[in-house]
Amino acid sequence: MNPSFPLLGAALLALSLNAAAAEVLPQAERVFSDRKGGDAVAVKLAALRYAAFWNSGDPHYAELALAPSFTDHTLPEGRPQGVAGPLQASKTFRAAVPDLKVEVTDMVLAGDRVALRLHFTGHFSGKFGELQGVGQAVDFQAFDLYRVKDGRIADNWHLEDNLSLLKQLGAIKP
Repeated sequence: MNPSFPLLGAALLALSLNAAAAEVLPQAERVFSDRKGGDAVAVKLAALRYAAFWNSGDPHYAELALAPSFTDHTLPEGRPQGVAGPLQASKTFRAAVPDLKVEVTDMVLAGDRVALRLHFTGHFSGKFGELQGVGQAVDFQAFDLYRVKDGRIADNWHLEDNLSLLKQLGAIKP
C-alpha cells in the first residue's frame, strides 16, 4: 500500500474545508498585491474575515479578524476602543439596517497592510437614534486601512461616506 494516499486524502480534505470556509467570506472584486505567500494570505484572510463580520453581523468573524489589542485610530465619538467598538457599531447599525451587506470592491495588499474599498447596501427599516426608517435604500462607500500582525488586524484607519449615509437616513436634508 502506498503511504502517500492517506496524506493525499488529508490534503484534499483540508483543501475542501478551506474552500467551504472561503465561500462564506466576501471576495474582493479586484485584488492588487506586492507579494505572494503565507504572509499575504494571512493579511488577506484577516481583512476578508472583518468584511464578513460587517456583511453578516456575526461577532465570531470580528473575534477571528481582530487582535485582542485592536486599535481604531479614527474612533468615532462615543465608541469604545478595542474589539468592543466594532461589535457595538455593528449592533447599532444593524438595528437600523437589518439587511446590511458589504462588498469588497478593491483590496490592496502591501507588506503588513491591506487597504479596502467597501460598498455597503441595505434598507433603513429600523431605528437610528430618533429616526425611524421606512425601508429606504442605503448605499454608501467606505475606505479602510489595516495593519495586520500575527494574522489579525491590530490597527485600523477608516473613512465612511457619512454625508451620503446621513442624507439617505433622513438625518440631513439635501
